[in-house]
Order: sequence, then C-alpha cells, then structure tokens
Amino acid sequence: MNYTLFDISKYFLKLGTTGFGGPVALVGYMHRDLVENKKWISEEEYKGGLALSQLAPGPLAAQLSIYLGYVHHGIWGATIAGFAFVLPSFVMVLGLGWLYAQFGGLDWVQKVFYGVSAGVISIITISAYKLTQKSIAAAKDYLLWGIFVISGLATFITETESVFLFLGAGIVYWLSKFPPTIFSKDKTLSLSPLLLSTQLWKIAVFFTKAGAFVFGSGLAIVPFLYAGVVKEYAWLNEKAFLDDVAVAMITPGPVVITVGFIGYLVEGFSGAAVAALATFLPCYLFTILPAPYFKKYGKNPAIKAFIDGVTAASIGAIVGADILLSKRTLIDTGSISLAIIGIAVLWKYKKVQEPIWILVVAVLGILIKTC
Repeated sequence: MNYTLFDISKYFLKLGTTGFGGPVALVGYMHRDLVENKKWISEEEYKGGLALSQLAPGPLAAQLSIYLGYVHHGIWGATIAGFAFVLPSFVMVLGLGWLYAQFGGLDWVQKVFYGVSAGVISIITISAYKLTQKSIAAAKDYLLWGIFVISGLATFITETESVFLFLGAGIVYWLSKFPPTIFSKDKTLSLSPLLLSTQLWKIAVFFTKAGAFVFGSGLAIVPFLYAGVVKEYAWLNEKAFLDDVAVAMITPGPVVITVGFIGYLVEGFSGAAVAALATFLPCYLFTILPAPYFKKYGKNPAIKAFIDGVTAASIGAIVGADILLSKRTLIDTGSISLAIIGIAVLWKYKKVQEPIWILVVAVLGILIKTC
C-alpha cells in the first residue's frame, strides 16, 4: 500500500466533483486511475469490488467507491471514500433544486443535456473498450468471451441488468475451472428513531426500498423512481421528473444522487438529506458487510474463478448499457456527430480531461438546439 486515507479520500472527492458519464463511465475512471495509473489497487482487488457491487443491490459506482476505500483502510476508508464521492454531486443537485423551485423549470438543462448526452456516450465507449481489453481480451478465454457477449446482449435486449445473470456467470465459470468436487471438503467460506414528519417518513421508506432492492447501475433506479415519485405518490409531474433525470446526467458523480433533487423539491433540504441517506445507507451496508470475506478469500482460486465470471458478465452489461444508451440518446445527425467526434478525440488525445470535453459538448449542445 503506497497511499494514505487522505489520498484516497481526496481522489474520490475529486472524482465526485469532475466524474461525468454516469456509473458505466465512473467505474472505468476508477480502474484507469486507481489500478492502471496510481497502482493503489490491484487488478484482483478491483475485480472483487466490481463483482460485489454487481451482486448487491444499490448504485454500482457508489458501492465500488465504498469497497475500494475499504480495501486498505477498512471501515473508515469505506465510509470516508463513499461520503467524499457522493458529497459534491449532492451539493450540486441541492443548488439546482433551489434554482428549479425558484424559477419554475430548467428548460436550459434540456439543451445542455442534448450535448452532454452525446459526450457521455463517447466517454462510456472508451471506458468500456479499455475494461474489455484489460479483463476479457487479456485473459484469452473463450468462455469469458461467451459470458461477456451473452451479458451484453441480454442487457441490450431486456433493457435491465439481472443479478441472476451475474450470479449464473460466476457459477458457470467457477464450475468450469473447479468441478463440483470442490464442495466436498472446503466449507470455510460463507457468503452470506428520528422524529420525522409523515412526508419525511414516506420519503425515507420509499428511498430505502430504492437503495435496497434495485440491482444494477444507477440508471436501473430510474424506472423504480418513476413508478413511485410520479405514479404512486405524485410528488412530481412527468416534466419535473424528466428534468430531474437530466440534472442527474449533467452533474458529476453517481446518477443516483438524483434522489437528492427529488427530495428537495418534495420537502426542501430535509427531504433531500433524508432521500440521499435512505438511498445510500443500504448500499453502504451491503458493501462493507461482505467486504471482509471478499478481501480475505478473493485470492482463493475457486473464488477468483467465480469473480472472473461475474466480472466478464459485468463488463458485458456495461457494453450492452452503452449500446442501449446510444440508441436512446443519439437521436439525430448532431448528437451522432458529437459522439463520434468525442470518441475520436478521447482516443487520439488521451490526456484530454473528461470534464473539459463535457463542457465543450454542453456549449455545442446549447448552440445546436438554439440555432
């Protein structure tokens, strides 16, 4: 270990402030920065964290940040890394929520979102390619490629990420490397009130369910939120909810921080704080409780095989999500052109910082939609 708790905290604070692109891009940044560049986290530790984050309910990028904080600094590392990662975007959505409430809408967000969405697609594509090259292509294993392709197709076709697919992938690859005889002897591993208003209690209960029972990337929570926020409780109308999703996409950090925006519009700062805490607390617990087992037994060959299978499925799902987002986002010549240009720029000029590119496409998006 060649970094301090302050170092990892500072990194996640910066990533939460400048990390655009949603969960798919964010997990790519973590691999690039912490595994490839800084070498603070090993490839095996990263794979273990990614596998755990995919298997547990809750927002993918936030869970991975918590796990990577835990790897060398335990509970304090997990807590501070997760808090540092989420805090910047929470503050930003509070500010945007205030503007939205004061001025009755954020139509300009849609214009920014047009360009940012295309820029995000280019960032995700590059991140997905690098992850595929590092974890799948480097392994030169046809079964991992098969799991990768099946997971990608399943994500694209069904438009969901299934925990059973990840579990099945891990088990299949595990059994391919270690036939059932491994079950015969080794059984050492076992994966196993505030005074609030009625409205705040409703917010707490609903968003706890969102954090505890929704699997997959942060984007997977959007349909669940729509069903509750718009249909069941009628806290927001359709337009306000779409503005909320747009705000989540144009702000850095985890997409799930959109819950803070919703909470603010419903019940002010208290609503935002309760919604965020209720959403992230389950994923925090689901990460730190099994983390010691993943860390302790992650190098066991049988467990490593399981993690490799889940990782292949995870990266396949990331690629599938990238294709699905491209289908929904690249709706005309302008957005397609911005995405292609972005891929070319980020591929050729590797030192270009993603926030700079996001700023460029945001301005271009406003110009295209205004003209």
